[in-house]
Amino acid sequence: MSTTATVVTAVAAFMAGFSGASIFARAKFVVEPLAEYGVPRSWWNWLGAAKLAGAVGLLVGYAVPAIGIAAAIGLVLYFAGAVLTVIRARSYAHVPFPLIYMAPAVAVLALV
Repeated sequence: MSTTATVVTAVAAFMAGFSGASIFARAKFVVEPLAEYGVPRSWWNWLGAAKLAGAVGLLVGYAVPAIGIAAAIGLVLYFAGAVLTVIRARSYAHVPFPLIYMAPAVAVLALV
């Protein structure tokens, strides 16, 4: 794995982990938009767990590349769903936020 791929993977894992932990911490900047978009509260812990699992999977990918690739694909799909949720809620100004979190996962896939 190149140095660039290593750094991008670490950044992607950090960002996904931070986002997942923010849901569990009920950070205002995360949960208020979720409520605004109409995401049921019963889903929030599952969404946070999915992001944390993606972050861990990216890190495990250093040792088992197939798991890292699967985690990156999962995160891209997760954040694509987030983009669709934001668009469905007509919160167009918020579309860049899930794209920012998706970008490093896309970069991981491009670099492997």
